[in-house]
Amino acid sequence: MKGENHMAEKKQEKKASGFTLADIAKIAETAAMQCYGVVDLSSSDSFKDMLKKGKTSGAVVRQKRDSYEIDLYIIVGFGVRITEVVFEVQKKVKFDLERQCHLPFSAINVYVQSVRTL
Repeated sequence: MKGENHMAEKKQEKKASGFTLADIAKIAETAAMQCYGVVDLSSSDSFKDMLKKGKTSGAVVRQKRDSYEIDLYIIVGFGVRITEVVFEVQKKVKFDLERQCHLPFSAINVYVQSVRTL
């Protein structure tokens, strides 16, 4: 009985938050694009897959047991300090998500896919 109660509570928490994984991804993408040095978002898919599917999301959201994890794929501008940009993206995305969604995020992983001229 205790296990069933816990499962029901989890479903209510998920429903009570009112955010889908796509909503969370969109908030994360918007926050990342606002950071200095981020030129664009990329995809984790190969170039060939992107041509088939069209533009795909630059964020992948996974729900873990008690929290969420996000992978962001960004393109940075030439001449910026990549480590600083990645740190700022992580900080801004986590802040915006926790402020808007009121959900726990255990990891904000940022992957630099490319460097472009500004």
